[in-house]
Amino acid sequence: MNAKTKPQALSALCIATALGIALSQPVAAADSSEKEKCFGVAMKGKNDCAAGPGTSCAGTSKVDYQADAWKYVPKGTCEKTASPTSATGFGQLKAFKAKKA
Repeated sequence: MNAKTKPQALSALCIATALGIALSQPVAAADSSEKEKCFGVAMKGKNDCAAGPGTSCAGTSKVDYQADAWKYVPKGTCEKTASPTSATGFGQLKAFKAKKA
């Protein structure tokens, strides 16, 4: 490599590296604006996060339709999604106390 091509090669390497890093980043920002957290609709072990006591995060809900575990759903559909543990029979935008069976 001569003195004239060395800066060009370095520039190309920098551009390629920056592009690779940018393309490897998750694209969650746009996706999350089109979704909402819906409590009481996740199946056992399928929650996205924030399950209640005795759980740590994603995939740790202990029962189906756990009232304090949420799942991402398309925006506007939570309160139309069935949840037998909810007093309304549908998912809720906030954690709730499960009704007695």
